[in-house]
Amino acid sequence: MAIYFDEGTKTFYLEGRDTTYAFYINEFGYAEHLYYGRKIAREPLTYTRGLIAGRTCAAAVPGLDDAGYSSYQYFATELSFFGSGDYREPTVLAENECGDRLSELLYDGYEILAYKPKISGMPSTRGEETLVIHLKDKLSGFGADLYYTVFEDTGAVARRIIYKNEGNSALTLRRAYSFAFSLPSQDFELLSLHGAWGRENQVERYPVHFGISSVDSKRATSSAAINPFMALISRGATEELGEAYGISLVYSSSFVLKAEGTGDGQLLVTGGINDFDFSWALSAGEIFETPEVLLTYSHDGIGGMSRRIHDTVRRYLVNESFVYKARPIVINNWEGTYMDFDTEKLKAIIDGVRGTGIDTFVLDDGWFGKRDTDESGLGDWVVNEKKLPGGLGVIANYLKEAGMKFGLWFEPEMISPDSDVYRAHPDYAIKAPGRENCLTRHQLVMDITREDVRDYIVESVNKIIDGNDISYVKWDYNRNVTEFYSLGLPKDRQSEFAHRYALGLYDLYERIVKAHPDVMFEGCAGGGARFDLGTLAYFPQIWNSDDTDAEERTLIQYGTSIAYPLSASSCHVSVVPNHQTARVTDMKTRADIAELGAFGYELDASLFDDSDRAAVREQIAEYKRCEQLVLAGDLYRLDSPYEGNFFGFMLVSKDKSFAKMTLYRRMGRPNSTVKRFVARGLDESKKYFVEELGKTLSGSTLMNVGLLPEFSAGDFKTVTYHIYVK
Repeated sequence: MAIYFDEGTKTFYLEGRDTTYAFYINEFGYAEHLYYGRKIAREPLTYTRGLIAGRTCAAAVPGLDDAGYSSYQYFATELSFFGSGDYREPTVLAENECGDRLSELLYDGYEILAYKPKISGMPSTRGEETLVIHLKDKLSGFGADLYYTVFEDTGAVARRIIYKNEGNSALTLRRAYSFAFSLPSQDFELLSLHGAWGRENQVERYPVHFGISSVDSKRATSSAAINPFMALISRGATEELGEAYGISLVYSSSFVLKAEGTGDGQLLVTGGINDFDFSWALSAGEIFETPEVLLTYSHDGIGGMSRRIHDTVRRYLVNESFVYKARPIVINNWEGTYMDFDTEKLKAIIDGVRGTGIDTFVLDDGWFGKRDTDESGLGDWVVNEKKLPGGLGVIANYLKEAGMKFGLWFEPEMISPDSDVYRAHPDYAIKAPGRENCLTRHQLVMDITREDVRDYIVESVNKIIDGNDISYVKWDYNRNVTEFYSLGLPKDRQSEFAHRYALGLYDLYERIVKAHPDVMFEGCAGGGARFDLGTLAYFPQIWNSDDTDAEERTLIQYGTSIAYPLSASSCHVSVVPNHQTARVTDMKTRADIAELGAFGYELDASLFDDSDRAAVREQIAEYKRCEQLVLAGDLYRLDSPYEGNFFGFMLVSKDKSFAKMTLYRRMGRPNSTVKRFVARGLDESKKYFVEELGKTLSGSTLMNVGLLPEFSAGDFKTVTYHIYVK
């Protein structure tokens, strides 16, 4: 049992192994946040309210003013509503038929469920015991049900809200966030993951301040520009020291996360669906469900927060059939051929990797329709038999003879103006009346808010998967929505579009991904532009970036690891000079960095000689040896490429019996000092054999004295250590 209710004080305690989340229902019926942090005794915490009594506000709320609290403004909150003297960021704005957006959502009871209800039409974590707090505005009948599930082993808390119209007239939601809570001070930094194509998940941290600090996307996808994650970390927090609060949305469309420093010194944290260009019509008797958010607390620094997020995501979100299972070792032909290939070329690539340990060949863009360039063919999910005489079956059979499996690329949400399906159904594309569409990569986005469009996609994609013995699918998404308009919606509901796009996407996932439980699906969005927990609920791994350069990948993979487990990142060895940066790095470096995720290759293997094949065999054997560390181990970030010349990851098995340290030096320098790397996560009392040194050392020595790697001469070099109990 992780949820406790003290009837006398009306206090709810949500307890993890070493965390407590506490709030209570105060004398005015307001859900007032009390505490979130390290585990504490179940004791009354209302003495902290003495700090806010007597504060003045421009508004004097009846009842509160008489008790010495002029408004709700100064109560730490679980849900902030507009009006009644609360001028903080509201969690919800519901407009009634009179046009006002005021509400007073006060306590109307609670339930403790023995199970965790699913969210209709959206992904969420798996769980058990769930607390539901019922709030209601008595005048309008508008209500909010606050859902809380705590994961005892990690201390993470899953939250969401169901908004209900229990009145007699229609409402319009102008904002419908998923959560709110308050921290008692503003002595925090905000850590976020921003970027662009080829530079995803770059780390930024800065002090929060009075007013609003936020991260958001308005693109109908989570985007490469900013990830749907933020952390609030105590000022000066390190990987191992300080408090850290992680906020992770389980959502794949336009979002916002905010931290508001208020005049009373508190910090309000809130967010969910982006209310920019958002509304939702809520007729009498209807409900609206928000996406889920995962809240994670650690008193062991940023690294401790990350490890808790990793465990929560792996145990309770990612598909249980794949999460700890060995991943396919793929070779993808994209950077090897782009769209210039035929059957014989593909066979030559397959022949190039026979016997190396690569077990899956993934055929990327260009196999369908009239698709020789990116100017045509999207949406025509029929095989281009001019390129591939006899169809995909010829490749599938060739792979079977080679003892390999077949993977295939799709971009199901896209359509080319130069395609048969567009000529037959131009209305399938998103288009605003009278406006010329924006083209990106010569393509348009299909209107998946419409059921008939989704039906077409499901039928055509499933037919290809089912008919060609496909075991692996790469699902791409190479452009953002620009015209936020659907012919399937009335004009007064067009601002529902971005959220309906997400619901349409999840419906596609349900009908395609879940129809193929044995197929490994990998997400992609021009790289990592849809790297979020909503996607990970369906796809066990996501292509981290189109930038495969090892140097750039240290930055990208470091940032991604703050909010996502290593197993979620798809990482490939590619050729040099690198196609994105023209940088040359050696094969060992490229492999060592790519092995810190779901491993594979992206190149023309028909050019391999015997030494190349031998190197690939060795790299795959190394990855397989340490794969369980990637899939299930604990990650310790030893050095940040954002702060200096080095990068260091250490992966440790849960039982602390086996570890791997991967170290990287960006630039070689003459007569430089020796860099010392101190191990983390080992058992101080155990003896460990360091394979590369041929020495046995105690965990305490490794974690205090550390190791001094000898990097070979030159730039962009790696050193690895295997450390295990002997």
